[in-house]
Formats: sequence, structure tokens, C-alpha cells
Amino acid sequence: MFDIANLSKTFTLHHNQNTEIKVLSDVSFFVESGECVALVGLSGSGKSTLMRMLYGNYLATCGKIKIDNVNIVNADPQLITELRRTSLGYVSQFLRVLPRVATLRIVAEPAVRAGVELVEAEARAADLLARLNIPEKLWKLSPLTFSGGEQQRVNIARGFVYQYPALLLDEPTASLDAENRESVLKLIEEAKARGAAIIGIFHDEFARKRLCNREINTSTFSLKTK
Repeated sequence: MFDIANLSKTFTLHHNQNTEIKVLSDVSFFVESGECVALVGLSGSGKSTLMRMLYGNYLATCGKIKIDNVNIVNADPQLITELRRTSLGYVSQFLRVLPRVATLRIVAEPAVRAGVELVEAEARAADLLARLNIPEKLWKLSPLTFSGGEQQRVNIARGFVYQYPALLLDEPTASLDAENRESVLKLIEEAKARGAAIIGIFHDEFARKRLCNREINTSTFSLKTK
């Protein structure tokens, strides 16, 4: 599902005499359907940069990123948008949504965008919000009024409301209490069981050991940590 080969990333600081910062070099690995792989490594070794490259937010300097048989390096933006719509989900650390839109609709939106009928999408959203302990009285409110932990759980619900065959997870259990962490771990286990290929940053060692089949250490590819 994920096939990454000879991937490198260099940032050019145009405001600073075109200084080049080489972050990652010759990254190669693959992730099969039903696998969960953790990105580990020292702070600054390129874990988040790699995640953003896999999602198409950062342009690779060279190499291949093939996801669900689509090579997103130098791909047309419309092709990347379509890949995100039905094949590639991403749970970031931060909830970025329009203000004044109800939480239930915000969680349902990725499924609707992927072609699920609104009634079914909202039913899925309601089930996830309940599993993640977001009180029903809050579902009609904007999540931008919620606590940080509640916003994180809304973001997780958005990432799992549609059954993407490939998932990127950026610290999905960070700062969660034990009960909500368990709920998130079960969602990830269910995604693995249905065959999703998952790449995640898990600073939570317990979560990493429970979920992940193996680890990719970005420090071995990072030019900043050598």
C-alpha cells in the first residue's frame, strides 16, 4: 500500500541567500495492507517532514512515494486530492475546521466527501463521537469551543469515519487519559484488522508496542543527526 524508495528532502531558504537544509536522504521502506509501522528517531530527525511528504503537503526533492498504486511525487494536485478523498486518511495533531460548523457535521464530512450518504455518514460520526466520549450535548456545537483533548478526539473521529485503505497518524494518543487512549487504540486495531496500512508517529511507547509491527528510524536517513 505504501512503497517509498530513494526519497530525499532538501529545504531551500530563499530569504537567507538560498541556504539549503538537507533533512532526509535515500529513505526506502514499504508498508503492506494490515500493517502498522511506527516512525521513530531523535527530535529533528525528519519524522514530521516525512509524514507531510507522504500526504503531499511537502514536495519531495527526489525519489518515489507510491500509495495505492499512485506515485504522488510530481503528481497532478487533482490526483493527490482524489487520493486523499478515498484512499489516504491523515490524523494530524491539530484540528483545523471552519468556525460555527457543528461537530457532528465536521466529523461526518470526510465520509460525505468520499461518497457516503449524509445520513449514513452522520450515523458513523455519532458512533465515533460516543466511543470517544464526546457528550451528545456538544455535537451541535463547533469543536473550536472544546478543550484541547476534546478537539483531538474530534480530529481522530474525522480520520476514522471513512474506512481509508491507508492511514497516517501523527501522535494520535498524545495527552489522552487512559480511557480515551484505550478507545483510540481499539480504533487503530480495528483499522488494521480490516486491512488498512498505517504509518504513525507514536511517542507513546505502550501504544507503539501494542500496535506496531515494526519501526522505521528516521535518524538513519537524517542528514541533520549525523
